[in-house]
Amino acid sequence: MLPRTRSRSSAVGAAMALALTLTACGDDSTGSSTSSPAATNAVALVPKAGACAKPPSAPTSAQTFEKAPDKSRAAGKTFTGTIHTNCGDIVVDLYGDKAPQTVASFMQLAEKAYWKDSPCHRLTTSGIYVLQCGSPMGTPNGNPGYGYGVENAPEDSAYPGGTLAMARTSDPNSNGGQFFIVYDDTVIDDPTGVGYSIFGRVTKGMDIVAKIAKAGVDGGGQEGPPAQPISILSVAVTEKKA
Repeated sequence: MLPRTRSRSSAVGAAMALALTLTACGDDSTGSSTSSPAATNAVALVPKAGACAKPPSAPTSAQTFEKAPDKSRAAGKTFTGTIHTNCGDIVVDLYGDKAPQTVASFMQLAEKAYWKDSPCHRLTTSGIYVLQCGSPMGTPNGNPGYGYGVENAPEDSAYPGGTLAMARTSDPNSNGGQFFIVYDDTVIDDPTGVGYSIFGRVTKGMDIVAKIAKAGVDGGGQEGPPAQPISILSVAVTEKKA
């Protein structure tokens, strides 16, 4: 069970739980824009303002890839990502200049429709405050078939509200396709001493995440599937121009 406070000392236990259950692991193309083929099929699932539409059925299988894409694709650049969900759009800045391997992977998975119709499967409401997404079938262990190391982890273990970071197992090289959005300031003292990759920040749509968090965990408790289902319909990424 997760602790009921956000103090640094109590966050140690939360971090262990996070390390064990924030699972991940985890083809290059040119151009500055990527989008999911699922976008054109998602029109009927776009919700009215302030409401969530009925989520699609989760996939019964997931794509896998031989290796992570070359990080040079994202290195030195910044991007805007739009995560289309049944509850509305969540827009994020992506830090290719700080976490190039993570952002390159995010871009590849977006354009390959890896997250099409995938449920966000985990909400935590005590000790750590995150909504976790990115497992195609909505299971704790979904991964794209590859893993890579941690980038841009905070030295002070602080993950402010709005942070976009990678989920992983206790193995620092297990970053893959799962990620989490921090909806309230959180301290995660990772027992491995490595931390979690921060690769972006939400710039629009935190009200959606806050609504999901406010609805709580399905069946009650402090951790589990969100009571208000939210699924990723598609993801689009565009490069920011100087």
